[in-house]
Amino acid sequence: MQQPTVPASHGTRAPAVPPPLFHVKVCGVTTPADAVFAAEAGADAVGFNFVSGSPRWVDVATAREAAAALPVGVLAIGVFAGMPAPEIMAIARAVRLGAIQLHGHLEGHGPAVDPPERCGELAGLPVIRAVRMEADGLAAARRWIAAAAAAGRVPEMLIVDAAVTGVAAAGVLGGTGHRVDWGAMGREPPLGIPLALAGGLTPDNVAAAIVATGVAAVDTASGVESSPGRKDPALVRAFVAAARAAFRASN
Repeated sequence: MQQPTVPASHGTRAPAVPPPLFHVKVCGVTTPADAVFAAEAGADAVGFNFVSGSPRWVDVATAREAAAALPVGVLAIGVFAGMPAPEIMAIARAVRLGAIQLHGHLEGHGPAVDPPERCGELAGLPVIRAVRMEADGLAAARRWIAAAAAAGRVPEMLIVDAAVTGVAAAGVLGGTGHRVDWGAMGREPPLGIPLALAGGLTPDNVAAAIVATGVAAVDTASGVESSPGRKDPALVRAFVAAARAAFRASN
């Protein structure tokens, strides 16, 4: 059984964190043209949102066309919140997704919750878990990861997004433009899983965010849009260039 890494005690060394599934993700893509220019700009992952009620929701046929247009090496990620595993896997097969992102609530009950055992139900595809920086930091994320490990599988990657209310509907769980507290995130003990940062990232602040948090990857949606669901080519190019320059400088 895979176990999440815990911070090393005195005199020991924590196991190395595996490489992330991506470094720069453009999420909430709704057209094949947007997917292609995101990839051409240098994004190594593109996200397709299948969450009902989101302004970035995309239908399966359009997502399939967009995913098919991506060059080799660019990861097509499906974003879901509260959808049963069989339905997720059916969409993944139809679109030919390369990974699944669970974006629902970490705790509670209701249609917008993704329980820890969902990871094990999605065998065959990498799972990325969106978690949220709350007033108590990543405590809820740590509980979820521990429960997922007890159920048999932890996610391959985490995306840290801004906090939302515990009763927020699935369609407003992401892409809000709200920022994570970078300082608080930088002070969090390691989780043993590659981290990406989302939430309010733009071409103007992504480099500073990478420096402040030390993350291995970044994820943007609203920060590179001309309107919800439509990406602005100039903003996408500027975001990717700034992020990649920051990553190079930090290595």
